[in-house]
Amino acid sequence: MRSTKIIRAAKTGYIILSAIFCGLGILLMTDPRLSVALIGDIVGIVLVAFGIIKLIGYFSKDLYRLAFQFDLAFGILLIALGLALLIKPESAMNILCMILGIEIIADGLFKIQTSLDAKRFGLNTWWLMLSLAIFAGAIGAVLIFYPSESVQALTWLLGLSLLVEGGLNLSVALCAIKIVEHQLPDTVESEIY
Repeated sequence: MRSTKIIRAAKTGYIILSAIFCGLGILLMTDPRLSVALIGDIVGIVLVAFGIIKLIGYFSKDLYRLAFQFDLAFGILLIALGLALLIKPESAMNILCMILGIEIIADGLFKIQTSLDAKRFGLNTWWLMLSLAIFAGAIGAVLIFYPSESVQALTWLLGLSLLVEGGLNLSVALCAIKIVEHQLPDTVESEIY
């Protein structure tokens, strides 16, 4: 039997950090006057932590292999972006919205594929993942193509994008990660001559 500890840790971390993304998004939307340094530190720490969880998830081999199938590259990207924010928050914040917008669009596109794969697997909640992925992609596009002149409006939009991305990742974690206690390990069948 395969141990489910890594899958459980990845799913739990995914859910917790998705909830933190949602909370951080709500915080930025309700108080867009937060300092740039504070936003950079908080978002940087959360991005590094979420990148680590994505890497753990990628290597966990859950039953459906839907939720984490693209998380190797995204985990590395999130860790690099988070470290850039932590090391040089004043200069990284200038491009945070554009980089985060690109990441959200890409994640939305991959989650669209995940939702369509989930439909083929027969998961009834595939439409929820699809809807949130499309909405997240649209918010990511707004972050990239329509930056606001106002720092407060941009902070509010960043908060909305974090809220939507957190909701998308939460739906994927709850709907597409299946933990089976008695799952057999992957085996390669071969004939011996």
